[in-house]
Amino acid sequence: MPQWIIRRFSEGQSKDCSDTSTLERRMSDTQSPRPLERSVLILYGSETGNAQEVAEELGALTERLRFATHVSELNQCKPESIFSYTLTIFVASTTGQGDFPVNARSFWKSLLLKKLSATFLNGINFTCFGLGDSSYPKFNWAIRKLYKRLLQLGANEIYPTGEADQQHPEGLEGTLLPWMTDFRKNLLDRHPLPAGQHPIPDDVQLPPKWKLQLAGENDSVPIPQAAVANEHEASADEYPGLHHLDHDSRPIPHTLCATLTENRRVTPQKHWQDVRYITLTVPDFVSYVPGDMIAITPKSSAIDVQTLIDLMGWNDQADRPICLVPTGDIPSPPPIPGLDSYPNLTLRALLVDYLDLKGIPRRSFFSTIAHYTHDEMHKERLLEFTNPEYLDELWDYTTRPRRSILEILHEFDTVKIPWQHAISVIPAMRSRQFSIASGGKRKQTADGNTQFELLIAIVKYQTVIKRIREGVCTKYLSLLRPGSTLQIQLQPGGLKSSVQQLTAATVLIGPGTGIAPLRSMLWEKAALVQAYREQNPGVNPPIGPTILLYGGRNRESDFFFEQEWTELSKLIPLQVLTAFSRDQQRKVYVQDTVRENFPLFFRVLHDMQGSVFICGSSGRMPQAVREALIEAFQHGGAPSPGQPFTRSQAEGYLIGMEQIGRYKQETW
Repeated sequence: MPQWIIRRFSEGQSKDCSDTSTLERRMSDTQSPRPLERSVLILYGSETGNAQEVAEELGALTERLRFATHVSELNQCKPESIFSYTLTIFVASTTGQGDFPVNARSFWKSLLLKKLSATFLNGINFTCFGLGDSSYPKFNWAIRKLYKRLLQLGANEIYPTGEADQQHPEGLEGTLLPWMTDFRKNLLDRHPLPAGQHPIPDDVQLPPKWKLQLAGENDSVPIPQAAVANEHEASADEYPGLHHLDHDSRPIPHTLCATLTENRRVTPQKHWQDVRYITLTVPDFVSYVPGDMIAITPKSSAIDVQTLIDLMGWNDQADRPICLVPTGDIPSPPPIPGLDSYPNLTLRALLVDYLDLKGIPRRSFFSTIAHYTHDEMHKERLLEFTNPEYLDELWDYTTRPRRSILEILHEFDTVKIPWQHAISVIPAMRSRQFSIASGGKRKQTADGNTQFELLIAIVKYQTVIKRIREGVCTKYLSLLRPGSTLQIQLQPGGLKSSVQQLTAATVLIGPGTGIAPLRSMLWEKAALVQAYREQNPGVNPPIGPTILLYGGRNRESDFFFEQEWTELSKLIPLQVLTAFSRDQQRKVYVQDTVRENFPLFFRVLHDMQGSVFICGSSGRMPQAVREALIEAFQHGGAPSPGQPFTRSQAEGYLIGMEQIGRYKQETW
């Protein structure tokens, strides 16, 4: 198919359908369009790709029940088109402080118009599925808000909302699979198939929505195979350990072209963790605020790509020009935005630049690759992983040992995926988000470029099966030499610290690399103080105190930005508390330091009406800090003389802080 056709289709799909005039016209319609018989619309809001994968899995489920199915981002759906379907399924993850993902926000805003009547969505049948993390106070807040608003506008819920929890012992699948199993039964009861017709069995492959083909079917002259980069080649002395100079020219939508100017390890070489201070610059002025993030889409290793090409027998096609072609009668968005603009696309380039070979596969991956083997033992084993009864085995085989797609294809070596289907079988590479650590004067370089400073822990560890695992994105970054260019996306964060909060009393709690967004806030606070002094010479700025509580393992090894805290304390009223867990026999964590300073935290957060920002690991830390702060409200002071808070009142006070934005959490 000519590239302009794919491009035109992509542009048509990207129109924002939350236009208010469209909604107002819809409200004045006297008749709703008649729904397509046996049809399903699945709309998703996804930040990191998980909600999109769930939406696509639900799409496969409804296709097997012979529903005409369309899957789309929420922002790409025209509100009036919902009336054209028998059923709409909403899938959304929660980000930040109970927020919608970026690709769902304009749709959500369109539903909040005051002009919408209580009957606006009459006749709409729907169900919802949310993805969240129970370590956040506003667990699954986005899908709950959407569910409530749909009911307010007259929509009819036909099946109870499901809520997945990232902290579930079996991950998202632990909630999703039981919900999907019961939903399937409910759907068949409500919409039975005509006599003589049956669901499409799981062992019958659904046709892919898109496939690859040679750009010129008559062109038999292969492009010379690109050399496989030696990623362990010795580097110049100038940048020891940084082996790779890369210039990212991928046409990724909504990106900035940034230059890597610094990639420096800030932990000792003998320390267990490699943490990098990374600086990126762009030549134009770009505005950002504390809490904002940079999203980086990594690339697959050239060695891993060649391993897959050899394993699948794709060498003859690997370096010939290819194009992307839709296959279905119902149009669907291209699987990878911007791919149609990639010049001289080859299979190798697709695998390096866009597909994730080292990701942990979802259950649907096993059912798909089972169609590409003739070995009955392998087929049977692969299909076992798709059975909800064996969810624990799936978890033990994939997530627990962090087994990658490439490893699985190596172990099930009879699986031979046709190269034309690579884009529908291997998931797309997702961007990874990193909190920006720079703020204030550190947002710009001396020559006027915009600067983004990051603090990134390089992921590398040994699994329960004694294999070394490395993070795809952090490994990619760990090898990049200064001078490399990257396509980065600037994304809003969830902290949303107002100027009023920055100048008022604040408590910042950030163990490890969680210090990054808090550092941004401190430099921003220092810039506000400097600006005030320049405008009001000789007058002390009206700024509240800041308590910075930092946690690490060893003061000598991972006390990041220690010298800066001394510098900042001369500019703003800053008190630094620390908790180094391995510097003494008894392990001390940030929550323990809170308990050692109850009166201080009570004074700043209660008496001075301060705000608290918590950043870092999403494991046990956030809940442990929350509990310690509740105890601080109980035992650190009293709202009235001689009348301290009860436990219930202390919890209520903290909940009140959350509701008005004085308690915020950004964990990962």
